[in-house]
Order: sequence, then C-alpha cells, then structure tokens
Amino acid sequence: MIAPTSPPPSNPIVVIPARMASTRLPGKPLADILGMPMIVHVLRRAMEADIGPVVVACAEKEIAKAVEAAGGTAVLTRPDHPSGSDRIFEAVSLLDPDGHYDAVVNVQGDLPTIEPAVVRAAFAPLSDPAVDIATLVVPIRREEERTDPNVVKAVLELAPSTNRGRALYFTRATAPWGEGELYHHIGLYAYRRAALERYVRLPPSVLEQRERLEQLRALAFGMRIDAAVVDAVPLGVDTPADLERARTVLARRFSL
Repeated sequence: MIAPTSPPPSNPIVVIPARMASTRLPGKPLADILGMPMIVHVLRRAMEADIGPVVVACAEKEIAKAVEAAGGTAVLTRPDHPSGSDRIFEAVSLLDPDGHYDAVVNVQGDLPTIEPAVVRAAFAPLSDPAVDIATLVVPIRREEERTDPNVVKAVLELAPSTNRGRALYFTRATAPWGEGELYHHIGLYAYRRAALERYVRLPPSVLEQRERLEQLRALAFGMRIDAAVVDAVPLGVDTPADLERARTVLARRFSL
C-alpha cells in the first residue's frame, strides 16, 4: 500500500513559543542582550530566515508587550500548555482559524544566536511530499557526547554524502551500533499544518514516556520525520552562563 502524500507547503508561518517560567533562568524571554530582550533577538533571526510571517506565541502579557514594542506580532496563549507544540498550535489556530498557512516552523524562544540558514534548513525537508515533520541534526564530534543521555541521538536512514535522511528513532542511548556517524538531535521542528494538528491530539506513547522524548509520539503513530544535517548546535540559553555566551556571540557578530 502506498502511503498518502501531500504537496510541498507553499504558505508557511514561523511561530516562536515563549514563557516566563524557567527553573534555571526565570523570565529568560525578557533577559537583556545588548539592550534588547532575548525574545526580540529570536524574532529577528526568524524574520531574517525569510520563510514567511513570524509570530511569538506568548504565555504571558509581558512577553507580548516586549514583542509588540519591537514591531513584532504576538499571540497570547494559555499559560498551562504542556509543550511548545501545544502552544504554537493554539497560536496558529487563533491567528489563522481558516487554515491559510499550510506549514508551521517552530523556532525555540531561547535561541537568540541562531543563524537564519539553520531555520531554513529545518523547513527544507517538507519539500518531500511524504514528510510530515522536519527537524535538524548535527554530527557528534565530542566523544563524551556519544554516551551522554542529555544529548539526544537521532537514528537516521541517511545515505552517504547526503544531508537529509529519515528518522527511524530518537534515543538518549548511544545508537546506532557500529561504525559511522552519530547524530545529535536539535529540537527545532517544521510541521505540515495537518501534521501539527494530528500530533497535538495524539496521546503520549509508551516509548515517549520511557525516553522522555515527545517526538517519539509522532513515530509511534506512523508519522514521518525527516532530518536535515547542519554544522553546529545552536546556542540554547538555559542558564546565566549561557546568557553571557549569547551576549558575547552577538556582540561579536554585530561588530563585524
């Protein structure tokens, strides 16, 4: 039986979920980086990707005010969503109830230094009509990351000399076995609109709960995830030390 396919998306939207709650860096969307809230830096990087309109899905009014003061678009969502995927789905549903946008790119709200090309790379696999969800991976180069459970590995069917492959599994273990590359999964996704709606309505899967990896839910219910290979893991800001690194990176970038 041939699986049904969909045409490549032609009208995508980029959504950045953001909330003030963070155990290691409370209020981080509004953390100052070079005189600008972090969420505004993320907004600008996403806009520079030039994929489509960009909106911030906010859990709190303070974030929405900061985004709008910078000339961006914000949508206020429920504060109690269990995941960023649920938050972006609510935002798109509120903003576009008639379904004009046919794909949603989910850029994490704590990636102020992300390169616009990386955002575009996350969207690219949806050009294959068989792909439901697209994401990113980076080859693991540090030996200690191969066994670190905090470094999620993507097990890909990836032909030699290609930069895109089908994800067969995601795991905190060291996998696959044998000689060859291991890939660090980056949690940045692009969804077909229908795939996002289906995903947020699915119940948690057994392996998702065991590995604590939400993307396994999609695989468990037969959805196809493809991953594009990029060169480096974007700097995620989770701690005060990360925030200082982001300030240094962006100060250097803007001085060039």
